[in-house]
Order: sequence, then structure tokens, then C-alpha cells
Amino acid sequence: MKRYSDLEFLKLSKGQKFLYKLQSFFAAIPRAIGRFFLAIGRLFKNIGLGIGREFADIFNTFKEGDWKTRVSFLVMGFGSMARGQVLRGLMFLLFEAVFIFYMVTAGGYWMSMLPSLGKIGPHQEYNAVLDAYTTAYGDNSFKILLYGVLTMFFIVAFIYTWRLNVKQNKIAQEYLRSGRRLKSSGDDLRSLVDEQFYKTLLALPLTGILVFTVMPIVFMILVAFTNYDGSHDGYNNALFGWQGLANFRTMLTWTGGGGVNYSATFGEILTWTLIWAFFATFTNYFLGMFVAMMINKKGIRLKKLWRTILVLTIAIPQFISLLYVSKMFAKNGIVNGLLLNLGWISKAIDFWGSTAHNGLLPRVMVIVINIWIGIPYLMLIATGILMNIPADLYESSRIDGANAWQQYTKITLPYMLFITGPYLLTSFTGNMNNFNVIYLLTGGAPTNAAASGAAGSVGYTDLLVTWLFKITTGAEAQYYLASVVGILVFLVVAVISLVVYNVLPSIKNEEDFQ
Repeated sequence: MKRYSDLEFLKLSKGQKFLYKLQSFFAAIPRAIGRFFLAIGRLFKNIGLGIGREFADIFNTFKEGDWKTRVSFLVMGFGSMARGQVLRGLMFLLFEAVFIFYMVTAGGYWMSMLPSLGKIGPHQEYNAVLDAYTTAYGDNSFKILLYGVLTMFFIVAFIYTWRLNVKQNKIAQEYLRSGRRLKSSGDDLRSLVDEQFYKTLLALPLTGILVFTVMPIVFMILVAFTNYDGSHDGYNNALFGWQGLANFRTMLTWTGGGGVNYSATFGEILTWTLIWAFFATFTNYFLGMFVAMMINKKGIRLKKLWRTILVLTIAIPQFISLLYVSKMFAKNGIVNGLLLNLGWISKAIDFWGSTAHNGLLPRVMVIVINIWIGIPYLMLIATGILMNIPADLYESSRIDGANAWQQYTKITLPYMLFITGPYLLTSFTGNMNNFNVIYLLTGGAPTNAAASGAAGSVGYTDLLVTWLFKITTGAEAQYYLASVVGILVFLVVAVISLVVYNVLPSIKNEEDFQ
């Protein structure tokens, strides 16, 4: 692609400038992706170097440390207690005792069972009391995987705490060598409510994030490498086990010809998901901005009334509105009844069930109805931003002879895009996972006969998130496949977010509007 200097760019026509910017945007995507993978490579390199430095420091600490420090390598906290830091030493020792007790009583078992995810499944055993064969339950694959993940996190926490214990001994030795006084237990307690108070405040939230966010994500990722489904629930029906990359091959391999083609199904749903996210984001954005501009325009009366009406639409629970609209546009709904009574149509229109042109009508309908839902939110956001654009800019542009369109493209839109760039990105990614609108309006309908051989009953309006929901429901729920879809959705959203985020004016030219 030819690159223009600033002077050459100014000489281009408006259409040429737009095309040049569009080409520059798409040309920047491969470079952004390349930089992303280079950054990943540098990250792994830095991690490797960091681990090497840690091992070297541990070796040197043991080599140069006194007997108190060396004993602390086995008995955590011993060095701290021997040097008078009793509270700190007891905390280390208590954590080590809890860790050893857990590993001996439970953690060792869960880790030993993790490679197999269970050996004895449900089976028939003779019951002498009942004089009949009854079902006896053995291992529980789900619990083994769950507690195995929990144990791995506990082991990582222990290694981190052990390393911290070694560092504390090294620091204490250096303090004593330099003639400085070590902190007492009272100093440690006062520190937790003074200069170290941020650690006290963050301890509980960080623990919550690890337990309720990070661990479930790791568990979900591991499920993608098993055959966990309705037939292999891990306890009642049959155990599930590791499958390696087989599930990813099933999802991503193009089989061609007849049979179930998950790759084609995933590609088709992903394409529609991206189309939906684009229109759902930008139609709401520009139309919401237009409504805000109309209400803010000088001479418009009853401004508070119009804003109140739009805000009231937000107050109504979304699931009620969407279900009501879904019934309105049903074949026997109000809309079809009104059109038939007026004589505008001869038979009812199947707004949600039409499969003509790959379900074009239902797809257009969900986009249009989403506009009705989203405009009030964007109107409120745009109103606040528009009221903060300096009036001097518009006054100066009018003096220079700018018309309304030029004012919009040169002042209003750049200002809005700069302020709301990150919001647009989050709105786009949010719409990719917009479960409510699709599920409550159409449930994914109409059915896509060509794709429904895959897991779940795939419809033309299904997004990846609604397809994922269908995969996990029913007697034959394929949780492993849903986990694969979840990972792929994350990768798609992450790549789009990283690429777009790095080309946003709000990030690249942060000082422009300051």
C-alpha cells in the first residue's frame, strides 16, 4: 500500500482520504497481530529469565545464609522466629503445617487421581441384605478434576509462600549485617494498618478473584480436554477421562462432504456473530448520538420530557420487553393481525421462522429491535458528552463558513469517538456475547437445517453464546464441546480487543483533547 506524506494526504479528496484511512486500518491489523505474538514471545522469554534468576537467588541464599536461614528452607518461619519476628514466623509455620496436613489427608489423593480422573466407575455389586445386585458408585471424575485444580492452586500458593519465606530470611540477614533493627511483631501489625494497608484491603478481593474467577476459568479450560458430557457425567453414568486435543480437532477440522461438520457450523455462527455485533454496536451508537443531538438542539421544546420518556424505557426489565415484542411479531401476533385487517398483506408474515435467504428476515428483525433497546442508553451517554463540547468550537466553525455536516464530521464525531472509543470496543465485545436479545426474541430460530447436525439445534440467529447454551442443555449435553467453543470465543474476542484497542485514538493520541 502506498504511503502518503502529510502534505500529499491533505491534497486527497474526501473519498480518497476515507479509502486511505480504511486501507491503513486493515493494513495495520497484521502488524498488530504480529506485535501481539512478539509480545507473547517476549513474555515467555522474560518468564524464563525470571525463573532462572529466582533459582540462582535461592541457591545463593542457601550458600551464603547462616544456620537459621538454612533451617528455614525446611521449617518455614524458623529463621524469623529465631531472630525475634515471632508473629511473622508463626504465620509461615502455620501455613506450612496446614499445607502438609491437607496434602497428607486429601491433596495427595486428588493429585494422584488427576492423571486418570478416576479408576472405578458405577458398577453392579451384590447386596446380601437385599439379595439383589445394586448400583455401587466409585470415583467421581468431576470432584477429582475440581479438587485437583484446587490442589494445584494450593501447591502454587505454597511455593510462592516458601519463596517469600526464603526472601525474608535473606533480607533479615542483610538488615542485621548493616546494623539495622528488624521489625517486631507489633511493627508488623501496625504496618498492616498503615503503610501496608493496601495489602490488607486487597487480600480478600484477590482471594475472591482467584477462587471464584481464575479457578473456574482453569477448570473450564481443562474440561475442553476431556469427554465430559451427559453420558459421561463422572459419577452417575460413567467416568470421563482425558481426550487430549481430540475435541479441538473435532471443532476445527473441515470434514467436507456429508456428515457433521463442526468447523463449518462454527465458521457460520462466528460470521453471523461478528455481523450482529457490528450492526448492534454502530446502529445504536450513531442513532443514539443523533437522538441526543436532536434533543440538545436549540429550539427543541420539552427536552426533559423526551429524555424522561427514553429513560423510562430503560426502567422496564429487558426480558419483559423482549418477550412482549417476540409475541407481537409472532404469526398470530398483534402486528400480523393489524396488517391483515388493513389489507396490506394476504397471509401472516413469519417474522421469526422465515428461512429465506439464510434467515435474512429474522436477522434483520433482531438488529432493528436491538436498536429500539439500545438507543436510550446511547442517548444518555451522548448527551453528557455533547454538553461538554466547547461551544466556542461551533461558533468559530460557523464564522469560517462550516455547515452542519462539516461541524458534525470535524468537531462532534471526532470528539465523540475519542471519548467513547473504549466504550465502543466494550460494547462490540459485549454484543458478541449478547445472550438476552437473541434468546428471548428468537431462541436462535429459525432452525438451520444444514448446520443442525452439530451439537445443539443450530438456528440462523444463533450467536456463539446461544449455541454454547444449547450445547450444555439436554440429556446429551456436551460440556467438553461447550468448553472448546468458550475458549475459541475468548481467543476471537481477545484478538479483536487487542488489535482495535491499540489503534483507538483515545489510546494513540491521549493528549489531543486535554
